[in-house]
Amino acid sequence: MPILIASKNPGKIREFRELLADEGIEFTDLSKHHELADVEETGATFHENAALKASEYAKALGIWALADDSGLEVDALEGKPGVHSARWAAINRAGKGDSANNSLLLSQLKNLPDEKRAARFVCVLALSDPTGQIVLTATDKVEGKILREPRGGGGFGYDPLFLVEELGQTTGEMSAETKHRISHRGKALRQLAKMMKTAEFRKVYAASARDSE
Repeated sequence: MPILIASKNPGKIREFRELLADEGIEFTDLSKHHELADVEETGATFHENAALKASEYAKALGIWALADDSGLEVDALEGKPGVHSARWAAINRAGKGDSANNSLLLSQLKNLPDEKRAARFVCVLALSDPTGQIVLTATDKVEGKILREPRGGGGFGYDPLFLVEELGQTTGEMSAETKHRISHRGKALRQLAKMMKTAEFRKVYAASARDSE
């Protein structure tokens, strides 16, 4: 039985597949399920939204589903954009998409000195069984600061603005290997992969696969 990567974001799907390639599990993703309506992210926290998406997509397709909710927390904005990171410009009527999100964030922080531009990326993962029950969760983050202009053409989202100071690079400048090693999603996925290797989880997963036959 495959596990659904419950995302339509090509960047996220790519990272999930790269990071879980050695787990010996077949994966599919929402790009192959155009018939499904988007699950509305009504949660107030990353954890609530990740669990909601994993559970709803799992029930819709009758398979295991892995969802993440992740985003950028900026201290000077009291933790925003947070759960609204992907829609930050849209909800502020300032456009739509990564470029608009980045432009709005730069505008909001334009008068802030460097020492007050602290931020972090946060990722919460939730894995649901086919009945919609959340079986595993994992959470991690990476600390950094927001630059005054983008650097690097890699990654997606806010990556070109997010400087990891100890490496002297934005997450948009990093190689895929380096980003996976230090990123919020990379660290959370490694936590989850470790839990998926336990005998207890393998037993539950195998039983679920047998029930679906």
